[in-house]
Amino acid sequence: MPRPLRVAIGGIHIESSTFSPHLSTADDFEVTRGDALLARYDWLSPAQPWAADVEWIPLVHARALPGGAVDRATYEAWATEMVEKLAAAGPLDGMLLDIHGAMTVVGGDDAEGELVTAIRSVIGPEPFISAAMDLHGNVSQVLFDACDLLTCYRTAPHIDVWETRERAARNLIEALRRQQRPHKALVHVPILLPGEMTSTREEPARGLYARIPEVEARDGIVDAAIWIGFAWADQPRCRGAVVVTGTDATATAEAARDLGGHFWAARDEFAFVAPTGSMDECLDTALAAVADPARRPFFISDSGDNPGAGGADDVTFALERMLARPEIRDGARRAVFASLVDPQAVTQIADQPLGSPVRVTVGGRIDPRDPGPLALDGILEAVADDPDGGRCVSVRVGGLSVLVTSRRMQYRLLDSYARLGIAVDEMDLVVVKIGYLEPELFDAAGDWLLALTPGGVDQDLARLPYQNVVRPVFPLDRDFTADLTVVTG
Repeated sequence: MPRPLRVAIGGIHIESSTFSPHLSTADDFEVTRGDALLARYDWLSPAQPWAADVEWIPLVHARALPGGAVDRATYEAWATEMVEKLAAAGPLDGMLLDIHGAMTVVGGDDAEGELVTAIRSVIGPEPFISAAMDLHGNVSQVLFDACDLLTCYRTAPHIDVWETRERAARNLIEALRRQQRPHKALVHVPILLPGEMTSTREEPARGLYARIPEVEARDGIVDAAIWIGFAWADQPRCRGAVVVTGTDATATAEAARDLGGHFWAARDEFAFVAPTGSMDECLDTALAAVADPARRPFFISDSGDNPGAGGADDVTFALERMLARPEIRDGARRAVFASLVDPQAVTQIADQPLGSPVRVTVGGRIDPRDPGPLALDGILEAVADDPDGGRCVSVRVGGLSVLVTSRRMQYRLLDSYARLGIAVDEMDLVVVKIGYLEPELFDAAGDWLLALTPGGVDQDLARLPYQNVVRPVFPLDRDFTADLTVVTG
């Protein structure tokens, strides 16, 4: 009877804005090891048929909300742990690399490439590596060369996260059982776009990703993947990519060329997923619109400081513009601002009796760009513990509830609002630090605008000081012919 396949699992999962002053440290991450790491993957409990007769070896997995660059010591600790556990594991057949693909580590410009190089230095060239990634990750040449299989999410908002990880694992096991190293092909597509222009709810991304099953149905193709890439890091690897893997070298290269060409051809069709404007323009529209009950609650995305893409989560620009509106300050309109991270402010007021008048300065401690810290004079209306945000408070200023958290978080779930007594469906206006609305908010919204606000993940890429991305790249450059060379391996 053949011995079980031996496959390691590990990774570091974060996207990092190099334009954000936030520094991601160990405290920002959820870390799993041992049986808890294996329990993350439901195809192992119980094992699916394709996963039977496999010895899964857990290393370490660290995952965080998007943020700024990762502290070098934090990264080195996990990379070292992973390498040491691999060295102690004995001979391996393969590894599932569970990563985002847009991590930045202080002092480097290709963190995932650095990580997989360290892994290869221990396990050698023979074991297969299969990477499961976010479609907003980046595929550097180093990462492509070191991995045998790469795939990524096919939806944005991401509703196929666990399906993607399972596909990456299944592709790995099936390749190992075939005893044939996959053929692979890469096309870098010189496009740099924010996720809010590339949602798969809308064309052209919807149609582009719909081509993937058609490609995978071709003879000799195992997997096809399209990366939009990550726009908020100033690195050479940041651009679109297509990777196709298969059992036939010619079919794999042709499929990658085909998908890369369709991606490039669609470049002028990408548009924001919602109408856009400045914060003041969005407030003008929203406050006029909420006279119509059908358009309530009216959502505005404070997109430039979206913590879900790496923003600091404490830029006060949008909050200041809300507080300047008399209909909000005098309570004629009911609104919520979600949110600012400021543990110092939370500690200052959280133990006071509910209903107490409070004066507290909030925001601008991580990213102090104008207007910087703001003084709130209001009423402490709620205190709650949140699994993501830690201890949180709501401060009522006129008709506005300002939500302040102890840890960076994204208010993408209705339950998060409800913990602080906020019934979203009773609000006139919800301003949330987010880009495209996640599914629960999208379904709850009567209407929605995307405010092009300042921050570490500014949607107006022309305002960002790029120095290191490979040029030309669309849309920063427009009059050029794309190099869509197919790189095989």
